[in-house]
Amino acid sequence: MIAQLVADEKLRQREFPICTRKIYCAHAADAPLPRRVAEAMRESIERASVDARNYENELARIEETRALVARLLGCETDEIAFTGPTASGLNTVANGLDWNPGDEVVCYLDDYPANVYPWLALERHGVKPVLLETARIGEITPEIVERALTKRTKLVALASANYISGYRIDLDAIGTLCAERGVLFSVDAIQTMGVFPVPLQQVDFASAGAQKWMLGPSGAGILFVKKSRHDLLRPPLIGGWNVVSPNFISQREVEFETGGRKFEPGAYTHSVLAGLRAAAELLLEAGPQEVSQQISALLQALQDGIAPAGFEFLTPMEEKNRCGILTFRHPQIASERFADALTENDIVVSLRYDRANRGWLRVSPHFYNTDAEMAKIAELLLDGVEAAVSSR
Repeated sequence: MIAQLVADEKLRQREFPICTRKIYCAHAADAPLPRRVAEAMRESIERASVDARNYENELARIEETRALVARLLGCETDEIAFTGPTASGLNTVANGLDWNPGDEVVCYLDDYPANVYPWLALERHGVKPVLLETARIGEITPEIVERALTKRTKLVALASANYISGYRIDLDAIGTLCAERGVLFSVDAIQTMGVFPVPLQQVDFASAGAQKWMLGPSGAGILFVKKSRHDLLRPPLIGGWNVVSPNFISQREVEFETGGRKFEPGAYTHSVLAGLRAAAELLLEAGPQEVSQQISALLQALQDGIAPAGFEFLTPMEEKNRCGILTFRHPQIASERFADALTENDIVVSLRYDRANRGWLRVSPHFYNTDAEMAKIAELLLDGVEAAVSSR
């Protein structure tokens, strides 16, 4: 598929309508919907507007979607639950485990807030947050995690990749470390899920919204719960769908449904899940490995193109620690100036700030972006540097 898109611009613009108007490189923030995803959602809405809801068919579609997502992630179908945003999954874990006063949770203050506040809020139960410290934003190594573990550590909660720097952590090594010590491991996987490997063998819980790298709609959230942890995690929301209720008749005893349904309390957002299904099919068709290789090649081309101009890169250099994010700034020119120039030329990137309030440009292309688009971004950035230097 990727080769076809590169060779046929009309096909690229048809499948990804944003390409007719913008060079879009902000997938780490929010992705524009591919044609097939938008059409799947429209078809779902159309069914709901012209006929009575056929729940048997709709539920069958949802189970097919569940199987597709499990295939994409390399896990079992009944380990997948559909939630709302990433925060819904993270809060399901934070509020669904049994905590005791004195328990410790290891987390990182410079992760995206959705993966920080649920763990800090556990202080109301007497849980102690243990905050990791790193030399550079997001560079969390197994050694750093190991030093933070104690006999009271109940859970480690980290992002698969940092949303500012794009540093991708070693999930297998950290997960193995946790497993050896009987510590649970929760992952905010939104910056890698669907495009870069998220090995789940040593992960107990993983949460991600589909609106970024999965090219799906907002509101389509995925919660992975390892099968062996299903009994350990209590649903924080209880409704008519995740409790066994024959013929919708409430029972005196609460018996939870099995599989992902245990964490799905009520009515589904059918059109959103229809979009998620189409997005999962698209990524599987493109090939996850081919997708990650294409994104990496695009970012490397951009980095090589602008490095001679003196840009400082926050993104790690080692391939194993990189995801789909290239973050950089110029030490002498405000990042806002570059961001404005790119916006004026219909190029969409993100502007992010670190704890020292320094602005960084974050470029995050997807597999449908092209070398020519990276060259255009590089050209504008280099022009900006030249203009700033000549004006002094």
